Amino acid sequence: MLSFILSTKRLLGGLWKAFKRPQFISLFTTLSLIILSGTMFYKGIEGWDWLDALYFAVVSLIPTGVETGLYPTSDFSKVFTMIYLVIGTGVMFIMLLMLGRSMVDFSSEEGKQEKSKKINKN
Repeated sequence: MLSFILSTKRLLGGLWKAFKRPQFISLFTTLSLIILSGTMFYKGIEGWDWLDALYFAVVSLIPTGVETGLYPTSDFSKVFTMIYLVIGTGVMFIMLLMLGRSMVDFSSEEGKQEKSKKINKN
């Protein structure tokens, strides 16, 4: 549980730091629009519930092998999904890299602050 709390703290700190960068804001906005378009497409064309459509739109862009149990059924949906994945996966990957870098930077800054506190106490 402690590990989860510390990881969440690092994630939130990394997000805070990342949102100070204009490139990250641009990527985040682009990715949000891509996910929104995917969600609306799957809701409208496939007839999935909003949550299922959003879940598929997000999980399909994350570079893992998560089984969603949802599959595009029409040829049009399959073509859309191929284009959606090529574009969206690239944007998601770059955003995750920037977020990871921000988390590492945040963690190293925390370490420096801890060292300076120890030095100041002595």
